[in-house]
Amino acid sequence: MARALFDPERGYYTRNIRTVGARGDFSTSATLSPSLGAAIAFWLKAESRAHPSIRHIIEIGAGDGSLMQNVRQAMSWWKRRQFTFHIVETSPVLREQQQKRLGSKVHWHDTIESALAHAQGDAFIYHNELLDAFPATLVQWQNGQWHEVWVPESLHSHQLDVSSFSALRHTAFKDGQRCELHPSIRDWLRNWAPQWKGGAMLSIDYGDEFPQLYHRRSQGTLRAYLLHQRLTGADIYANPGRQDITADINFTDYRAWLRELGITEVSYHPLADFLRPRAAPAQLLDADGAGTAFKCCVHRRQACAS
Repeated sequence: MARALFDPERGYYTRNIRTVGARGDFSTSATLSPSLGAAIAFWLKAESRAHPSIRHIIEIGAGDGSLMQNVRQAMSWWKRRQFTFHIVETSPVLREQQQKRLGSKVHWHDTIESALAHAQGDAFIYHNELLDAFPATLVQWQNGQWHEVWVPESLHSHQLDVSSFSALRHTAFKDGQRCELHPSIRDWLRNWAPQWKGGAMLSIDYGDEFPQLYHRRSQGTLRAYLLHQRLTGADIYANPGRQDITADINFTDYRAWLRELGITEVSYHPLADFLRPRAAPAQLLDADGAGTAFKCCVHRRQACAS
């Protein structure tokens, strides 16, 4: 999955993604309405009142740049001047689209470590539909243990030990149940979190807590998208590098990994609860564009003193 999505020469995100939105392979909540950007701007204003010394805003994985554009437009001219805006983007194709949309108003970085270094560790961070693009490990419960599912489809017989890092250790599934693990997300968090000194982070993605995430989903959540068509089963492995591949987020794991890093959770709720006070349109309040409800959670680092 990592090679199919991020290979420097043939990866979907690095070379072959067409665009995000109606003309691309998939849409995101950010491309459906400016309401999400307005809600994030409202959240940023509230956080900046609580942490007035923080002057940097970082979006990770900004798609075509429309979300950052909407966030900025929802702020007053004076409020925008108080912040330096950053985007972390690994896709050359998407970065080009972002630069055309946003011009010189934003600083671009290849890694969040670089953006945090520019901000001297203090920043407000947000990301929307980022985590679902991280490579997942597909596993299947069989004969009392988890097995990796390999390509072509086969079970790898060694016992997969998830006891130290995932809620999948607590299972009562029937044989044949498939789930996804995201050690790639855990590793990513552990790499950059020590450099984040102060601020707040908003995470928005589709998924649920475990085990509700897999209710009536015996084949798991792994799927692909090509020209807005949802592909499952063997079709996931077709056209490697030319279609998006994604899996829902196990928020039980994600939140636990942030706790392990000493990052405080402030809230966790459906995205609709985040949007409704800002009178978002119905297609966002009910949005499940990839098959499940969106969730959002807010975490904080203790801000540095003014």
